[in-house]
Amino acid sequence: MKKTISKLKKDLDTIFSIFIRLRSSNEYGYCQCFTCGKVGHYKTGGMQNGHFQSRKHLSTRFDEENCQVQCVACNMYRQGEQFKFGINLDSKYGEGTAEELEILARTTLKISRVEYEEQISYYKILVENYKEQKQIT
Repeated sequence: MKKTISKLKKDLDTIFSIFIRLRSSNEYGYCQCFTCGKVGHYKTGGMQNGHFQSRKHLSTRFDEENCQVQCVACNMYRQGEQFKFGINLDSKYGEGTAEELEILARTTLKISRVEYEEQISYYKILVENYKEQKQIT
């Protein structure tokens, strides 16, 4: 039986979150919160995939610039620290990045079953590559 679109979206959320955390991890699996600087292990250190523009916006939900590692405190309890997040995005990717993501978030996007499946496969490969490169599990 084929997976539903909502199940595919959930699967992509899971692998994409691992990708975001691994992308910023060192060779020991530790990464730093994008907004407060707290350090934690990508798997067990309370680190999450934080979104500058909310996950409710499909057009930026899986955007690699829109998503950065955040600790639980910043991501959940401090509503994502959006102001700090935006300043740090502009610093990392160039002035105007945060504004571009705000505009992009307002656009409508529909992701097909095939696109979800392709994205899941793509990020699974990237995750495995990062684990191999960094020699972490």
